[in-house]
Amino acid sequence: MRRSLAALGGLMLLAGCQSAARISAVITGGAAGAASGNPAVGFAAAVATDAAASWAVRYVARVRQGAEQDAIAAVAGQMPMGAEADWKIEHTIPIGDEHGRLRIVRDIDTQLATCREIAFSVDSGKGDKRKGSWFVGDICRQAAQWKWASAEPAVARWGYLQ
Repeated sequence: MRRSLAALGGLMLLAGCQSAARISAVITGGAAGAASGNPAVGFAAAVATDAAASWAVRYVARVRQGAEQDAIAAVAGQMPMGAEADWKIEHTIPIGDEHGRLRIVRDIDTQLATCREIAFSVDSGKGDKRKGSWFVGDICRQAAQWKWASAEPAVARWGYLQ
């Protein structure tokens, strides 16, 4: 039973489930309070678990987001102006793999940096059922590679791509 709860919690964390931290905190706090016979111990365990699990969810989301942005930047950096191509990310754990189309909108060449404005879609479905939402972003050359340069407001429209 404990292993199945731990596996469920791990999958929820990897999937970016927003409730994972609270659910694990309730389970841990309840178990600690029942085992010790002291509700204060249960409360302390629940608060600590909530904080640790919330940090873990945010960390996993940031790492996955960075990988997705790097995948988009790598494809866009190799494309000529005005070109269009597909992009995709295949995570080590295949939850939340994303794909879409990518277009180079314009080159931004200054004395400080060489950058590009891009338009990209995050698609769902395949073939005739493929539907996408389009976004605009910036990438800049950093040494020998291209990196994400857009700072986006924290809004839910992108999910973990923000």
